[in-house]
Amino acid sequence: MVRPRLPRTLTARLVAVAVLLVAVAALLIGTATTLAMRAQLTSQLDDELRSSIGRGFGGPGRGPLPAPRDDDDGDEREYFGQRYGAVLAEVRADGSGYGGVVGDEVRPQPLSSAQLTALTAVTGSTEASTVRLPGLGTYRALAQPRADGGYQLAALPTEMLDDTLTDLLRLELLATLVGVVAVAGAGTWVVRRQLAPLREVADTAHRVSELPLAAGEIEMTDRVPARLTDEDTEIGQVGAALNRMLDHVEQSLSQRHRSEQQVRQFVADASHELRTPLATIAGYTELARRRPETAGTALDKVETESARMTALVEDLLLLARLDAGRPLERADVDLSRLLLEAVDDARVVDQERSWRLSLPEDPITVPGDAARLHQVVTNLLTNARKYTPAGSTVTVTADPDGFTVHDDGPGFAPDLAPRAFERFTRGDAARTRAGGAGLGLSLVEAIVAAHRGSVALASRPGDTTITVRLPR
Repeated sequence: MVRPRLPRTLTARLVAVAVLLVAVAALLIGTATTLAMRAQLTSQLDDELRSSIGRGFGGPGRGPLPAPRDDDDGDEREYFGQRYGAVLAEVRADGSGYGGVVGDEVRPQPLSSAQLTALTAVTGSTEASTVRLPGLGTYRALAQPRADGGYQLAALPTEMLDDTLTDLLRLELLATLVGVVAVAGAGTWVVRRQLAPLREVADTAHRVSELPLAAGEIEMTDRVPARLTDEDTEIGQVGAALNRMLDHVEQSLSQRHRSEQQVRQFVADASHELRTPLATIAGYTELARRRPETAGTALDKVETESARMTALVEDLLLLARLDAGRPLERADVDLSRLLLEAVDDARVVDQERSWRLSLPEDPITVPGDAARLHQVVTNLLTNARKYTPAGSTVTVTADPDGFTVHDDGPGFAPDLAPRAFERFTRGDAARTRAGGAGLGLSLVEAIVAAHRGSVALASRPGDTTITVRLPR
């Protein structure tokens, strides 16, 4: 089965709908007008038909009709007031009857039996009705009963009525055709003009779709003009939505590019950090092989570098697990006790700095992984110990929402603070270099994020605070 093809473009569809609506409206108006006109003309013809009944004409026993007379206006001649084409007939009670058609002759032309039979079919009703008389055409006929039981009948031709209605239909069809053509032309122009902004929005989308978005840094500068983003209009809503989508896509692509760069940098930094202990291990192994008397020293160094490499690999594996979204253990952790133990350990390890702890009276309990939260605190204290000079004060303050680690050291450099939590970030220029792979703060952020918490840094010379927030 072949399905009809509909217009594809929105312009064609809108114009087609407008043309169809105009055509349907014109058809309905034309139909209503034609029916009203037919009813009006039929009513007038029926009124004329009622007035013509009873005027009669010369028939058997009545003598000849007088000669036709001229109307005052000279346009029509009548017999006893009957116009040309009128049909008059009488039917007696016994069923016999006669009739004639008023014409140009002196006397009416008599009706045939078939014509008289067709005419007498209306005697069963007192209302006018339409009949077709053989050889004469369509008539409007009316029967009027007589006192003797017979009927007097009159009929008038509907030719003028039919001609008027035919002319009216032709005029309506012509007006409808002209209207449809005019609406099609004007509608096409108006719709194209109204849809011009939508084509501009589509052009913007086409230009963006042609950009190479597979890889690399993407510059997506195309946007829908501001004049086409008024959300009070339908096209403005589309334009504004497209601009928001392009903004999101641009941000996503930028984030993807940054992630790719970070992955490349991460791989390069990890390779560099692993290459150093591996090179040390290889060097001391070669030294021990050539000089057996240095085997003890070489083994000590190999052990030290192996431990350093193991710690680095474990940190990298932990970061990978956290990035993959692997869940941590969930249990109630006594944060107050954890901070107390971590600060006590720091006092034992480093007596060159002043370690202070401020805890609320009530113990703080948070849900989480105790080992990982202990690693967060340890990393922050180790970071403060490595990058602050001797004599500095490190203060740990706990509150119901988490804790802060504050020190009065030199602080982070302004260009380093925004990326302090990135992996392999080290602040050699801002703090005293004391070793490390630059994974401490990145591990802190990853572990806190896995606990659905947040970590923030505020730093200036003599005042550095790292705030950890944990959901209770």
